[in-house]
Amino acid sequence: MTARKHRPQPLPAWVCWRSNLLQLPVLAMATAVFGSMALVASLGDRTGRWQHRIAQAWARVSLWSAWSPLEVVGREHLRVRGPVVFACNHTSYMDTPVLFATIPGQFRILAKMELWKLPFIGWYLNRSGQIPVDVSSARAALSSLSGGVRALREGMSVFVFPEGGRTPDGSLQKFENGAAYLAIRAQVPVVPIALSGVYDLLPMHTRHYWPTQLRMVVGEPIATAGMTVREVDALTERIRGAIAGMMDAAE
Repeated sequence: MTARKHRPQPLPAWVCWRSNLLQLPVLAMATAVFGSMALVASLGDRTGRWQHRIAQAWARVSLWSAWSPLEVVGREHLRVRGPVVFACNHTSYMDTPVLFATIPGQFRILAKMELWKLPFIGWYLNRSGQIPVDVSSARAALSSLSGGVRALREGMSVFVFPEGGRTPDGSLQKFENGAAYLAIRAQVPVVPIALSGVYDLLPMHTRHYWPTQLRMVVGEPIATAGMTVREVDALTERIRGAIAGMMDAAE
């Protein structure tokens, strides 16, 4: 996978001022307000339905603050019956608003346990039933995945960033086996998703928006019926190949 071409640094002064005075304050305020609303909703809603709706509202406001139009290709593949594993490339902190604003219905997120320590974000993750993954060792990570398998078997879709973290340069990184393992253990399809433009909007190690065209491409579900855990590596490569192909097509 070749590296992407991205905007040069440093940014023009007017871009920095616009981000600092307008866009990022809106994002921070939205996170605080909607995060507080989600915490209050969690006191009376153990299903997570209202918390998820609040998260979707937060995502839409966050995207609005970024001033970046979003195009969705293959939206029909998001409306599958029954639980699925959504697998997507991880390019930016803004990936999460894009996904929450677009994917219909409830789903659970598999994320690093460290995020549970963050104010508002961690509180929301904990109270809304998201699934922490302990990446301190392979055994701990495998044990953590049991929560995702259980959620899928109970009828709840699960979202995974197979790269495990944000890309440092916009190119697709090596995939971990978590998404494939979950899908095979629960015998549910994998829906591959490719994001483009989101890295350019807010790359790693930057604090300013570069408003740009965002694109989300959703691939056809990959069936796992009849597959065994011995095929985890092969399925992981198939998922990565599908996402890489959609990323190339979006360029």
